[in-house]
Order: sequence, then structure tokens, then C-alpha cells
Amino acid sequence: MDTTVVDVPEKGRFEIRVDERVVGLASYHVDNGQMTLPHTEIDPSMGGRGLGKVLIAGVLSAARERGLTVLPYCSFIRHYIQQHPADVDLVAAPDRKHFGLETADR
Repeated sequence: MDTTVVDVPEKGRFEIRVDERVVGLASYHVDNGQMTLPHTEIDPSMGGRGLGKVLIAGVLSAARERGLTVLPYCSFIRHYIQQHPADVDLVAAPDRKHFGLETADR
């Protein structure tokens, strides 16, 4: 099973693909150095395999590589960041309280 995370900017989303089949996505848009992340979904038939975590890790890695901060409006992404404190720095310090992440890096 070959799993990849691919940025599809013309659709405003990252896709996670398993053997070239799109099985999930994370929508986004970038403005003023911030990547807004409103929605993530995984095909229910592919649930329980950790694909959502792989997708979010890829999205956050891309944001870091591009020097962007993130606005994690998607609850799944917020939960991921809470569970991975090394990624809290991707949320600008003034925005962390709004997303319930003010103590996630401690």
C-alpha cells in the first residue's frame, strides 16, 4: 500500500492517496503568510488506519517548509497539534488561545 500526501493548489487542498486513489483531503487557503485549515476528511471505508494523522503531518510539514503559520479551524487538526506539541509553534502565539492551544507547548 503506497500512501502519499499531495498538494493540489488548484483545488485548494492536500490529498492523501493510497495507490493513486484519493482517500482523504484537507482543504486550505493561504493569505498573508497564514495557511487557514477549515476542513479535513477521510473516506469512511479507510477509517482506523491512521491516514488522517499522516495527512495532517504532511500538511503541517508543508506549512513549515513554506514558512507559514496555520489557523487550525478544523477540530481534527487542533487535536493533532495538541497531541504533537512540537507543532504548536506553527500556530502564531497570539492565535493559540483562540484555538485552545495556549498550554499545548508545555
